[in-house]
Amino acid sequence: MPTVAVDKEDLWERLGYKYTTEEFDKLCFDFGIELDEDTTAEVEEAKRKGLPTERPQLKIEIPANRYDLLCIEGIARALRIFLGKDQPPEYKLVYPPGGEDNLLTVAVAPETKQIRPYFACAILRNLHFTPRSYASFIDLQDKLHQNLCRRRQFVAIGTHDLDTIEAPFRYEARNPKNIKFVPLGKDKEYTAEELMTVYESEKHLARYLHIIRDSPVYPIIYDQKDRVLSMPPIINSEHSKITLNTKNVFIDVTATDETKLGIVVNIISTMFSEYCSEPFTIEPCKVVYSSGETRITPDISSRPSVAHTSYINSCTGLTLSSSQIATLLRRMSLPTEPSLDNPAEDILVLIPPVRPDILHECDIMEDAAIAYGFNNLPERFPKTSTVGQPLALSKLSDVVRLEWALAGWVEVLPLILCSHEENFEWLNRPDDSLAVKIANPKTLEFQVVRTSLLPGLLKTVRENRSHPLPIRIFETSDVVFKDKTLEKQARNERHAAAVWCNKSAGFEVVHGLLDRIMAMLEVPRIGSTDHKARTGYYIKECSDPTFFPGRAATIYYRAPPKAGKLSALESLKKDVLHMPVDLAIGTLGILHPSVLEKFEIGYPCSAVEFNLEPFQKEMHADWTEGDVKSAKPPPVL
Repeated sequence: MPTVAVDKEDLWERLGYKYTTEEFDKLCFDFGIELDEDTTAEVEEAKRKGLPTERPQLKIEIPANRYDLLCIEGIARALRIFLGKDQPPEYKLVYPPGGEDNLLTVAVAPETKQIRPYFACAILRNLHFTPRSYASFIDLQDKLHQNLCRRRQFVAIGTHDLDTIEAPFRYEARNPKNIKFVPLGKDKEYTAEELMTVYESEKHLARYLHIIRDSPVYPIIYDQKDRVLSMPPIINSEHSKITLNTKNVFIDVTATDETKLGIVVNIISTMFSEYCSEPFTIEPCKVVYSSGETRITPDISSRPSVAHTSYINSCTGLTLSSSQIATLLRRMSLPTEPSLDNPAEDILVLIPPVRPDILHECDIMEDAAIAYGFNNLPERFPKTSTVGQPLALSKLSDVVRLEWALAGWVEVLPLILCSHEENFEWLNRPDDSLAVKIANPKTLEFQVVRTSLLPGLLKTVRENRSHPLPIRIFETSDVVFKDKTLEKQARNERHAAAVWCNKSAGFEVVHGLLDRIMAMLEVPRIGSTDHKARTGYYIKECSDPTFFPGRAATIYYRAPPKAGKLSALESLKKDVLHMPVDLAIGTLGILHPSVLEKFEIGYPCSAVEFNLEPFQKEMHADWTEGDVKSAKPPPVL
């Protein structure tokens, strides 16, 4: 959740009251946000020590989808309405003299479809900036860039002093060698190609270069005199930069996502329209696409939605009238109108442009509950009584955990993320492209989602080398694989694994551990050549680079044939359906010395790992851990 730092005294002035920290904390809780920190004590301490200080700040944690609360203007406005000191503002589009024909026009070239095809803009007239409001204006852009815009990947915002440029404007996409201008903060011209090199050393901009670097064309905005306004999403021009003395601001927004484009241009223009000479007024612009389509932006019209009194009351346990619910919604900046068809049941809610988080009736119900007060909602026993039941796979996992713990092994809980090397190279395994990789890992230790439990177990052995031998540890948890046949493109798979570390390899120990869990699951051991057995397991020597040559085996499980009455079609395939299916579910063996060396383990180790999911059908419906043995919970290392 984003954290917004606001000037404490400035907020008190806007709210018209000086709250204590406890009072403001309660107000935030009632409104659905959270006071994270009050820096007053730190500032006072720094003053006593004679250190340079800033004004006290309040750090407020807000919901990730409340983009209207990303600045002090939005927070103060929403809290004043919540407290009943103001009514929800009515945002207006104010056309210039002459109407729509005299709107500022931006022509969008067809080449922009290759890079950032969508464009929107707005104008704020007769602004009066103070140092704090100017800083807030810049900070809101940054927070939107990091939050909704996904580090400018989807949307980029540019702001310009309208008095330094001349309309109409052109939004084009050109070869980077043909783009040349003085970027913000520089004193000489660079080509766009040169800027890619210049900004590699500037951390605050280097993170965005990859968005357009490899594109054959770069987006660029020109005015009537071919002066550059901006090269989104990287940098604005020095010529059109805004200052404290800027009176008229032109806001440009480029995007690859049309929905986010509309949200961003609405938020940035409505939040700071309060500083216009006529508050909450915005001058629209005309965007003309190469296809001939014309759009007037921003679109700040309200979205009508219908909320039902019965639905809100059933969800909250209240018995409020439609007028009472309408009053609650107005406290949450949601204007309402009575329904003409059914005023006792239906409430017409006019969702303002600053509330894109309102998508369904349940969102309206939630705001009504917040305004009423969650702590004030009646407490009632539910009308239905249900009993929870664990998933079959979870029950199976718990049985395996308990059985292995009773055998004297210690359960460990390593992280599910690991480095690419640990998951592949250190286990002498090739990258099979099935691992889910983290797009922007913060550290080398968390690059992929593990496809095996062994790296975590071996790292645990490494970090506990001072522990008396033998070290006997196990884990029963999920690994993850890519799976393009699924909607989410990945699947979890429940594995069980154990590692034995001692002065001797102990292959027979992990083999015995495997036999024990199979016996407990009532899966008989069979021979690899025994084709008459309907179900069971066996091991067969294999060549696996993770294990010592000649000391590795694949675990096979023969799944029982399909049970139950066969359909007419299945009867035709009777012989196929009743053929035994031998599944390779895992491996066991003595770990290769090179694997132990990479994990910095100085003693021989044996390991076993197998997939638990094929055994779900072996679990009896009423089988619980207590049927195995009564014991204390297994220890965790």
